[in-house]
Amino acid sequence: MLEQQLVNGLMLGGIYVLVAVAFTLTIGILNFLNFSIPGVFMLSGIFTWVLLKAGVYWPLAILGAIFVGAAASLLVERCTYSWMRSSDHYVPLVSSMGFLILFENLVLVQWGSDLQRVVLPFSDLNLRFASLVISIPQLLSLVLAICLVVGLRILLQRTQMGRALRAVAENATTAEILGVVVSRLVPTVFIIGGLFAALGGMLFALNYQQVHPFMGEEVALKGISAMVIGGMGNVWGSVLGGLLIGVIEVLSIHFFNADFVDFSVYGLLLVILFLKPTGLLGASGIVREKF
Repeated sequence: MLEQQLVNGLMLGGIYVLVAVAFTLTIGILNFLNFSIPGVFMLSGIFTWVLLKAGVYWPLAILGAIFVGAAASLLVERCTYSWMRSSDHYVPLVSSMGFLILFENLVLVQWGSDLQRVVLPFSDLNLRFASLVISIPQLLSLVLAICLVVGLRILLQRTQMGRALRAVAENATTAEILGVVVSRLVPTVFIIGGLFAALGGMLFALNYQQVHPFMGEEVALKGISAMVIGGMGNVWGSVLGGLLIGVIEVLSIHFFNADFVDFSVYGLLLVILFLKPTGLLGASGIVREKF
């Protein structure tokens, strides 16, 4: 049924939105593409499985998995962007990619490469409306993504910290001259981005009930594509791009087969780049975007 597939696509898009916003924050504010985000996503999913398997009460397991993701993101900031900020621009970028490889191999050594099944501590997680079936974790992914983006808008536009972040996004050197302590704000950007990625990883584990050491890579490619399709540095563009990719992916499977998914998603990316290189919502950037 087409209506069910559209619903499934929007729900899947919620995961991509969270990852796309995580990428957008660092590239929009710090002009830094953080390649460790797939690793943060994966760590949160893996620790959701580990904590639930260990019998930890599920709300604590969820909070623990999110905390691990945020802590990993802060570690990346301490050891890449802050430490190597004065180096050539590509050095922190390559270092963040090194952390992705490190995270994946640490999990690989500890738990192996096999696909692990996440056993949920609750039974029926579906809402039914006539013939439509909506997964509660998937619905939660979409609702959380939208709510968090709205909260991010409020943070950026109406708080002192948000004004400081927008000043850094415009020009970090000028912001420092005006009294902004950039060294205190950068960890905040990484932690917020890590929380978005960690939420995505945790919800992915609950939605699809499977995790493995390389689960973040494909999702991250879709997240980056969503960011580019929507418009680099534009948070609402990431939302639009994530939802669009989710729908395209599900419809490709519905009308064709799973082998057609990558062709559809990345074909869409190429078409949009040809027609509108700045993305669907333009290149206004995180500082000037209209919420």
